[in-house]
Amino acid sequence: MDYPLWSVPLLGGGMMIALVAISHVFISHFAVGGGLFLVLAEHIARKKADEGLLEYLRRLTKVFVLVTTVFGALSGVGIWVTIGLVHPAATSELIHNFVWGWATEWDFFVIEIVAVLLYYYTWGRVSERTHLAFGWMYFGAAWMSLAIITAIVAFMLTPGRWLQTRSFWDGFFNPTYLPSVVLRTGMALLFASLFALLVASTLKEERTKVEAAKISSGFAAAGAGLMLVGGLWWALAVPPGPRSLFLGGSAVMSLLFLVFLGSAGLAALGALGSRLAPKQVGVFGALGLLLLGFSAIGGFEFVREGIRKPYVIYGFMYSNGVFVDEVGKLRREGILSKAKWIDRVQFKDAPLGEKVFQAQCRMCHELEGYNALKPLVAHMSRQQLLAAVSHPELLKPYMPPFAGTEEEARALAGWLYEITGGDKARGAFKLASAREPESPGGSLVKRFCYCHTWDGSANPLKPKVEGMSPDSLLTSILNLPEVNPAMPPFRGSREDAEALAQEILKRLGR
Repeated sequence: MDYPLWSVPLLGGGMMIALVAISHVFISHFAVGGGLFLVLAEHIARKKADEGLLEYLRRLTKVFVLVTTVFGALSGVGIWVTIGLVHPAATSELIHNFVWGWATEWDFFVIEIVAVLLYYYTWGRVSERTHLAFGWMYFGAAWMSLAIITAIVAFMLTPGRWLQTRSFWDGFFNPTYLPSVVLRTGMALLFASLFALLVASTLKEERTKVEAAKISSGFAAAGAGLMLVGGLWWALAVPPGPRSLFLGGSAVMSLLFLVFLGSAGLAALGALGSRLAPKQVGVFGALGLLLLGFSAIGGFEFVREGIRKPYVIYGFMYSNGVFVDEVGKLRREGILSKAKWIDRVQFKDAPLGEKVFQAQCRMCHELEGYNALKPLVAHMSRQQLLAAVSHPELLKPYMPPFAGTEEEARALAGWLYEITGGDKARGAFKLASAREPESPGGSLVKRFCYCHTWDGSANPLKPKVEGMSPDSLLTSILNLPEVNPAMPPFRGSREDAEALAQEILKRLGR
């Protein structure tokens, strides 16, 4: 279908989705974990006939009511608004494939709202058995909502057999579904219990504080343990390609996966310590544990999102809304044959290159601001720009392939060249580079290899060249398009190429 595109200047539509979605992740897991924590803690408190503990739980319930009925509902609607405007193609696919799943989840959410209100307003007004039944109803409905949404979220990374069958159940019970449910159940219990521990640390009455701290820290340790088990199971269930990114293939993804494991592990140890010494629990210690919970959840969510690139639905739809199986067609017919909305909005009279940018790049990039495109291409020559836009997936593996004609690629490269200053800006860059007191080879590295870092996470050059002999390195420099079609031809002299090769070999210590 022909969907228009909506974005936020400077911030970008993708970042807007992230801000709303991450907020909802924390809130929704807090609500689910709260249901389990409250009903289990109430069982314990009633068994002990501890009125102080019951009063603490009654006050705590009010927080979960507000979070679930107000912030949870609003942020949930916010996700639908933002994904529908920013990524309508992917949203449409998810709705069409999981419409009955969404509908069932909404039913459980309504039950959750009714149950938590009943649970809160019937404290001390109904029998213990009835009140606990309302609590279990609240948690059961909340957990069922989590279980359904988890299936759809996991599907976006690991659609599995659905790619061949298009079956609802193959998409629902995808390869990472069950480990994700275990992980998110632990995540929910950890987050809610750590918040309860923070509240317990502020109590004045010593005996109630100790009891509340023991219960909440015990449940937090259990949640962290479940989260670690689910996380490791999830890592094994992820296909080898995406898994390799957080097991060393990407420095950022690997670091964030370690943040997830480390934060969850430290939270578990800290919670066990609080369980063993509840009298020592203070506000700052409880707050530190809660921040570890935030860190563990955030680290996992960033990894899950990051390893999915360049897809929004892995193996099916790229992050810019182009289906995997239509790239060949669009390279013949043009990206604008798909994005017909462009000629109905403010871009109707825009240059062809700008139209291609709106259709091909704008879903992920702004020209300026977050994930800005201008700084990435400001020093590229026309030939380098054309090579980069024609084969972005070869330049950066998390970018989708260009889905347009050669004419559209040339128009996009030319437009980007002009809006970043054209020949004048490139001339200034060359003059600035010439003033730097570097060796001839070092200047050539800066002039011809600035798409690369040396050994960082962004397109590193070192691993590509460290196994080459001097002769093969020089041959590769002189024949760059044969090595990688995304690279422009080397425009220097043979002496320049030899100097560049010598500089690279010197950096390799050879």
